[in-house]
Amino acid sequence: MKRTINYFQIAWLLFFTYFFLLMLQITLRYLPVGSEVAFLQIKQTEVLKNSAYLPIFYIHVYSAIFVLLAGFTQFNPKILTQYPSLHRAAGYLYAGFVLLFAAPSGIYIGWFANGGLIAKTSFIILGMLWFWFTINAIKLIIERKIKAHKNMMYRSFALATSAITLRLWKVILVYLFHPAPMDVYQVIAWLGWIPNLLIAEWLIRKKII
Repeated sequence: MKRTINYFQIAWLLFFTYFFLLMLQITLRYLPVGSEVAFLQIKQTEVLKNSAYLPIFYIHVYSAIFVLLAGFTQFNPKILTQYPSLHRAAGYLYAGFVLLFAAPSGIYIGWFANGGLIAKTSFIILGMLWFWFTINAIKLIIERKIKAHKNMMYRSFALATSAITLRLWKVILVYLFHPAPMDVYQVIAWLGWIPNLLIAEWLIRKKII
């Protein structure tokens, strides 16, 4: 029997693999734990004046990589149909890390984001929506509303991938326009997640995913 090639899934797999490895490389920069590593070099005011900032920052950094990996497995049809217990376990892992660690820590450090109120507002909204979509996805699967659960998980994971797309937009904007650093933060704070969510909504409505 001839198998149909799903080019969308292949493209998504290649895209995710590349950027997941990039995110893993970024995460490894924060091992061992330090207060003047990578991005933290420009956050010394927060590190020195707010004792909670550094541990919450590391909670966000370390939890994000598990969120991305666990979330990606949720949309693999082979895992879903042939290994439902693995799908379920990865789903619990994803939801647990988002609700307990990644989203709350993201909201907290979002308040201290570079770029002033414009960027802070974006990151706080992002964290709140991420929490909301994820907890609703759990509620829907408990109610056995499979399709609605699946769509809510697409929205949740679209926001999870903002960790990737934010950095991608930063590279593009700096390369093309050479804006001031604070301007970059204000723009990518919104570009990092709004297009992701719009694409997810379009794919859901078109029933492509």
